[in-house]
Amino acid sequence: MAKFNFKGRDASGGMIEGVLDGASADAVTTLLFGRGITPIEIKQNEETGEGGGLNNFFKPKILHEDIALFTRQLNTLLKAGVPIMRALAGLQESASNPTMKGLIGNLREDLDSGREFAQCIGRHNKVFTSFYIAMVRVGEMTGLLEDILLRLYHHLEFQQFMRNQVKSALRYPTFVVIAMAIAIMVINILVIPAFAKVFAGFGSELPLMTRILLGFSNFMVAYWPHLIAGIAAAVYGFITWTKTKRGGYDWDRIKLKIPVAGKIIEKATLARFAASFALASRSGVPIIQAMNVVAQTVDNHYISSKVEGMRNTVERGESVLRAAIQARVFTPVVLQMIAVGEESGSLDEMMQEVADLYQREVEYELKTLSAQIEPILIVFLGALVLVLALGIFMPMWDLGKVSMGKK
Repeated sequence: MAKFNFKGRDASGGMIEGVLDGASADAVTTLLFGRGITPIEIKQNEETGEGGGLNNFFKPKILHEDIALFTRQLNTLLKAGVPIMRALAGLQESASNPTMKGLIGNLREDLDSGREFAQCIGRHNKVFTSFYIAMVRVGEMTGLLEDILLRLYHHLEFQQFMRNQVKSALRYPTFVVIAMAIAIMVINILVIPAFAKVFAGFGSELPLMTRILLGFSNFMVAYWPHLIAGIAAAVYGFITWTKTKRGGYDWDRIKLKIPVAGKIIEKATLARFAASFALASRSGVPIIQAMNVVAQTVDNHYISSKVEGMRNTVERGESVLRAAIQARVFTPVVLQMIAVGEESGSLDEMMQEVADLYQREVEYELKTLSAQIEPILIVFLGALVLVLALGIFMPMWDLGKVSMGKK
């Protein structure tokens, strides 16, 4: 057996860390759930992780859509009165993804061995989120698994919609920036060297801007392999940095401050948080435990830390409204809605309203994205044209004036 370091939270939301022996990370996950601990992170002590090699590399991944479809189909079958073992057998036969087919087969084997369904999916915590597992456990405890699965399906649909919205928001500015970078490289490597031959015959001192352009162009022509290697190294270093705990936190915080796109990402993230919290609260999960699992669903380490802070504030006996104010991520309108929901006892409904509000705002921001970003792009393009005009055409203009004076 290998040793695994784990981090998790108990039923009261307290952080627990330790080391457990287990045959695999899945086995450790099952052991933790059996002790009432929701795992957050499980890592093997040895440098080598769980096996798999090239076979796992070439296996098709289980996508978000696969989990959503599985959830909806299982809900439909259970609602029709089909026993869960027969339902899983049917889903295994109809699954088009071989990896998903194998996962459902593992779920059937675990159920057949006497485990609860929440424990079965808990053994696959790389596929099912801690929020999903917690909701299924609540459904089994309350006898409302069918309803919980339907709510989870709508929640998964909502998450996918928000992710797609954010990706579409970032696609256009990313494309424009890449196109501008390529244009600058082409101009410096192909266009400016051609003009350099003309400028060499002038026999007079060139303007400062022209000398800067020529120097930068000569540098790119002479060292372009080093530049490409440097860019590749920088990209690799950036990706590696964002995968670290501190780097991921800092990058997620920086993303929220990006002009135009930052506020879209923030509103989409808060919409996911509010929808997750509403689902957990509506399903009967205690507020502290709900915030604990919801913090893992927002896909942003910075916002997740804010939610953790809210959980700690509520745990100390403060109201959700006070915790939301201290988080400093909600608008005044949203804070009013939280206050009304807490006072009237309908916090889950108000949090769903918050999710809907942020979703509408994200959709509006995306529709007006082109109008917001065009002025920024025009300024950058104007600056690029101005530099090229000053650097390339001014010497030729001066040469023309000299020629006219000689006549």
